[in-house]
Amino acid sequence: MNKYRSHTCGQLNETNIGQKVKLSGWVNRKRDHGNLVFIDLRDHYGITQCVIQNSDKNFGVVETLKPEYVVCIEGNVVARDASVINDKIPTGKIEIVIEDISILSTSETLPFQVSVEEKTAEDLRLKYRYLDLRREKLQRNMKIRDLVIRSMRKRMWDLGFNEFQTPILTSTSPEGARDFLVPSRMHEGKFYALPQAPQQYKQLSQIAGFDNYFQIAPCFRDEDTRADRVFEFYQLDIEMSFVEQEDIFAVGESVIPEIFKEFANGRTVDPNIPRISYDEVLEKYGTDKPDLRNPIIIKDASEIFKDSGFGVFASAVEKGQVVKAIIAPASSDKPRSWFDKLGEFAIEIGLKGLAYMVFTENEVKGPVAKNLDQERINKIKELCGASTGDSIFFVCENLEAAQKAAGKVRIRLGEDLNLIDKNDFKFCWVVDFPFFELDSETGTVGFCHNPFGLNQGGIEALKTQDPLTIKAYQYDMVCNGAEICSGGLRNFDQEAMKIAFAIAGYDEETVKTKFSALWLAFQYGPPPTAGCAYGVDRIVMMLSDEPNLREVILFPINQKGQDLMMNAPIEATEKQLRELHIKLRR
Repeated sequence: MNKYRSHTCGQLNETNIGQKVKLSGWVNRKRDHGNLVFIDLRDHYGITQCVIQNSDKNFGVVETLKPEYVVCIEGNVVARDASVINDKIPTGKIEIVIEDISILSTSETLPFQVSVEEKTAEDLRLKYRYLDLRREKLQRNMKIRDLVIRSMRKRMWDLGFNEFQTPILTSTSPEGARDFLVPSRMHEGKFYALPQAPQQYKQLSQIAGFDNYFQIAPCFRDEDTRADRVFEFYQLDIEMSFVEQEDIFAVGESVIPEIFKEFANGRTVDPNIPRISYDEVLEKYGTDKPDLRNPIIIKDASEIFKDSGFGVFASAVEKGQVVKAIIAPASSDKPRSWFDKLGEFAIEIGLKGLAYMVFTENEVKGPVAKNLDQERINKIKELCGASTGDSIFFVCENLEAAQKAAGKVRIRLGEDLNLIDKNDFKFCWVVDFPFFELDSETGTVGFCHNPFGLNQGGIEALKTQDPLTIKAYQYDMVCNGAEICSGGLRNFDQEAMKIAFAIAGYDEETVKTKFSALWLAFQYGPPPTAGCAYGVDRIVMMLSDEPNLREVILFPINQKGQDLMMNAPIEATEKQLRELHIKLRR
């Protein structure tokens, strides 16, 4: 044994009874039982109970111990009395009779307890993150993260992928979010950018002929933080040559669902992974990130309300708006207050209200039913697959707004009616995204997803089609309502690249300047490639059953983008600014 330990605090069991051992760790708890004092000693691996009598020569040292002191204990492993066995921990059938103890370091009183899970202000937790991380839950979460990344790496290696690391200091690139800029000391007035993703580098690796690439890549985006989004994140980044969309799907389906199964911890993983087009997913679920655990399917009831007695909807449909119907199974017995709260929710998400009808045993109730003839009511019932005891809610807006609002109502109903199995993981691929989109503020056309993607229909479509009708070979993997992957087939034709960027407002000289490496490389035999990236942090968050990314990141920032522990960001000194040729403009 070394001078600090022969075993960890989670290692000893009945097979070690009679052995002399040495353990080191933190004092998790100290319990005084009069003539006996018990110490729960904790390290990364677990907790071991240690005991000493008040007559022992080392008792004076034990008396001085406080929570989170670091100590080294030597003693004999003995069996616990049957009445005090703790089956909740691996070491629960043994304890250490202390023969020698030394204090390795002391601790001030902690700003919050770490031996028990208690609600603590997040900013306090982040300021003392190294203490927060001592908690059992966070130790477990970080271990899951480590094991998930190990599993990803092994599975990618087993599939024959090469792991490479791409640069962190790179050039700015219009990839949908703000860049983090890093000023150059050696090149006055110029800046590096931290990569939003290693997109260009991984495409260049394929032009170099490496065929199958991956890395666990750090990415940086200067955008507002929230529960599932932070400045710095990691992704399983993948790129392949001479492949089609299905080849990418095959790799993803052999890695990601298997990782979920590996760390499911009693939860189920649905092996069925459907492909759903972007247009279909908006129609059925009102979002491009559908939670398939929710059985509710949105229906279009516009035609049924056309020229109907329900004047508000009939008039709206006449003007080009649509009516979306969302079924609420087995909800007719809900109190009026439940329907009223849903109406309030509708107003919160931007609607004027939420119309509905309720199918009871003897009649159809609600404001909509009063103004519709029986034939139209029957058609709505058939459309939604409703039966006695169900309710149907209606959203009437322009198509985009109606889909979005109906999707939010669907989610709310799924939660309210307990339709979602929290112990299930369901995946799908969302495919055929639009290649371009219209900026609602500027009215200009821009890329919907990846500017380096391949559009369906090739150059001919770029030249002849309305840009907003062009689809991309773009795909997302979604799990339980969260996007965990995005990717696509890549454009590898310089002429197509020039036309696509021109539609998005970039002239040829701008493309040559901003994407000089790819532009030049496309002249030297680029292969057809495809790739994707899986959000490592988000996957770990789901497997750890945590609602917030900060619970699965070792040292996260707060919602204001501050590192409270390291006091970042900070002001630069005048000397640093002068070396970087920077003058601040307040």
